Amino acid sequence: MKYIIGNWKMNMTAGEIVNFSKALRKYKFPKHSDVMLGLAVPYVYLLGMSKMQSSMMMIGAQNVSNHDKGAYTGEISANMLADVGLDFCLVGHSERRAMFGETDEIVNQKLEKLQENELLPILCIGETLEQYDKGQTKAVLSAQLSKDLEGIDKSKQIIVAYEPVWAIGTGKSASADLIKETITFIKQELDKILGKREHIVLYGGSVNPANSAEILRNEIVDGALVGGASLDADRFIQIASSVF
Repeated sequence: MKYIIGNWKMNMTAGEIVNFSKALRKYKFPKHSDVMLGLAVPYVYLLGMSKMQSSMMMIGAQNVSNHDKGAYTGEISANMLADVGLDFCLVGHSERRAMFGETDEIVNQKLEKLQENELLPILCIGETLEQYDKGQTKAVLSAQLSKDLEGIDKSKQIIVAYEPVWAIGTGKSASADLIKETITFIKQELDKILGKREHIVLYGGSVNPANSAEILRNEIVDGALVGGASLDADRFIQIASSVF
């Protein structure tokens, strides 16, 4: 199974979503295709997007509160996300870490809340350009995984998305060899933390129709977390189709 997850971030209007949905419905995947699509959409469109959920399409949120309920104006709890029937939620995205000061401790708390409410977490990890240039990639990823996954329920599924921060929204993408090496390392770390089993690790970072085939045809890569290219239905489908 390959997972192609689109992250719309703070983009799209209701009208644009209608056009996106119409274009997406026109495409027919091959029977028995081994692809699962997903879209992480802004909160205000989650209920409307739920009609697109199917055996091949997951709908999820881009963020969640680390609190259950209370006086936290503007926050959305994991219980609320589960209550509207969502499939997954992103957590720990580099933009949340950098722009909103989310620490590994907060990310860990959010993961626990998602698990408590039976929502699939997609944990984002990745190194900055400075850390990459200093050869610190593996040390950074190991530390993030160790802290983010501390004490979580090991029996429940979790997806990890490796997103080198220097490749997000920059047009730069890690080489196929680097992606293979890094995701192999991540899976080895997950074996240590969660136990040896089949771990799902996606790649994210300027994934587009031009580079998706090279990335996704690598057996060690279980899919892609797609940013800007997921805003256009045709480009999103092109990326998903490159699996075949």
